[in-house]
Amino acid sequence: MAVDAAGKPVHFIVTSGTVTDCSQAKDLIKDTGAKYLLADRGYDTNEIIEAAQNAGMEVIIPPKINRKVLLEYDKNAYKLRHIIENTFLKLKQWRGIAARYIKNLQSMIATIQIRCIALCINYL
Repeated sequence: MAVDAAGKPVHFIVTSGTVTDCSQAKDLIKDTGAKYLLADRGYDTNEIIEAAQNAGMEVIIPPKINRKVLLEYDKNAYKLRHIIENTFLKLKQWRGIAARYIKNLQSMIATIQIRCIALCINYL
């Protein structure tokens, strides 16, 4: 999921349970027009960093421990990553999303869209 600075959902992708989140990152950051990419260590791959930089974003991702050359990042700006975590918490307040009761992909997407609309309305 991609959110704006206020925590409003901008874009999301639903995958099966066995797909890693970082494999979808390039599609999420494409055409968002964002200035920054804040993500956790799991997204610290050269492929994601290059895609974000090509999109004109400043990358703020702490380096993985096993990275040979540790990349620098803005630790103060990284503290703002709690905004996306808070959005996930609000999204998962709907029990059906958190427990993944919905087994049909289209129904899950529709449910997440409805919840995202509700989150955006609450920001007004």
